[in-house]
Amino acid sequence: MASTTNLRSRRSAAELHALAGVSREIRAVDAHSRRKYLREFNQAFRSYDCLLDLSQVSEAVHSADIVLIGDYHALPAAQRYAASLVEQRALAGDRPVVLGVETIFARDQHILDEWWRREIDEAELRQRIRFDLDWGYEWPPFHEVLVAARDHAEALYGLDCMPREDLRKIGARDRHAAAKIAEIHARHPQAVIFVLFGESHLAPRHLPRAVRELIPDAKVLTVLQNIDALYWRAAGERADKVEAVRVSEEVLCVFNSTPLEKYESYRLFLDQWSRCDKDLDFAPTIYNLIDSLANFLEINRYSPHNSTQPRFLVDLLPEVHGTASEASLRRALLNRGMKEEEFEALVATIESRGSAYIPQVNAFCVRNLQMMHTAEDVARFLHHACQGLPHFVLQSSNAEAAGADQANRNAMDEFYIRVIENAVAYFGSRVLYPSRPACDEQGLGMLSRAACTKAARSAARAGQEELQSAAQHWGYRIGSDIYDAYLSGKVTPRGLRRLFLAHLEEPGMARKVCATAISKLRSLSRPLVRAANA
Repeated sequence: MASTTNLRSRRSAAELHALAGVSREIRAVDAHSRRKYLREFNQAFRSYDCLLDLSQVSEAVHSADIVLIGDYHALPAAQRYAASLVEQRALAGDRPVVLGVETIFARDQHILDEWWRREIDEAELRQRIRFDLDWGYEWPPFHEVLVAARDHAEALYGLDCMPREDLRKIGARDRHAAAKIAEIHARHPQAVIFVLFGESHLAPRHLPRAVRELIPDAKVLTVLQNIDALYWRAAGERADKVEAVRVSEEVLCVFNSTPLEKYESYRLFLDQWSRCDKDLDFAPTIYNLIDSLANFLEINRYSPHNSTQPRFLVDLLPEVHGTASEASLRRALLNRGMKEEEFEALVATIESRGSAYIPQVNAFCVRNLQMMHTAEDVARFLHHACQGLPHFVLQSSNAEAAGADQANRNAMDEFYIRVIENAVAYFGSRVLYPSRPACDEQGLGMLSRAACTKAARSAARAGQEELQSAAQHWGYRIGSDIYDAYLSGKVTPRGLRRLFLAHLEEPGMARKVCATAISKLRSLSRPLVRAANA
């Protein structure tokens, strides 16, 4: 069994490489990270007492009088988690719930009250509180917080005051917010007060201390989200996924996103603000993830030969389309033979997953950053690039040739090709996004070549949709087992690179690669099974 240090290193290697790239960009633009106030926050939470599951988090929240929720403003998951906490606590029914938010100035309480009474609509609220001008982050997730409060809480309050941009006055803002929370407590003495405030304000000596000084009898709980140091430390735990940790009796931290998600989200906003442009530029995010996965697999991006390395990976990087260029992507795909209904299905996939890699034109289409799916798409691209991407692109540029090639391909080969593609895609997504849940293999039995062959024969007789579904199922299973073998030190990144580079277009090759992978995984799992039964 891998040690805690080894587990932490293997889980985090590619993610840390990706994070280093985006951190350099942020530091170049945002000098605030070096301020004393922010250093105090970063130094406050370096270790934890124990792991928690979500039921234990709920118990802690249920017993508190005031819950201070840390908000990373650029991360929608942070606001959505806050909305879920408010709703869950209100549904318990034993105490009323009140919410206070940093996003809205206390001076604008009358506007918030008008919206609360449904005298103005969402658009007018957004405009009058100057959300886009004074705040500038995503509206929909914050609006979800407000709606959760209006649907489930007794009252909703703005807590902040000016100036927001001057960190020399940030202590005064903490004291102002604490005074407002004390007023709310006096106005709603029986209520549980939830407060959604920027995470840096929640260092013990910042807002929490100011609240305790004014309301000494209240039980105050700080709920942090996705704190970097705690996340990296938890990466060494045996648990496949750590949901939360207890930092102290008064502080806990939940994990609903990764540091990479946090900082990529922030980088996107910094880029958008600097360009005064409403359309986010996702290309740096995609290229950073590709670079990190290639680095993990020890791929030389400048290799002139296509053997143990893909030839000039730097020249194969995909085009990245955002919402503004979706029309040109549609035109390119239809020109290459894609049917209208196929394009609509692709759009539906992008809508649900946030992104998709489209090998026909070697392009990404990204509407929003859902890191788990984006990481999987990046691994799919790298697999295609390792196969010799010009082969895929040039064949698909002629619709008739591409159709004939697809029609002539043996269905069994097609199944195994898709299995391998899904296996490396799932594995790559876990490398870049270790928080992705493991495949649920309960009741599926031991992975075996015979069972995979049976599935291949059944899929080959079925339609294309059934074949793709079965191939994804088997690919994810194999990819999950490969990731477990990697974590335990049984396979190395260099060995895994060969799986990306195997030329699957040769008849029978994909089946052979799949059989070899399953046999290897079975042989690696036997010592673990014997140890468990000893």
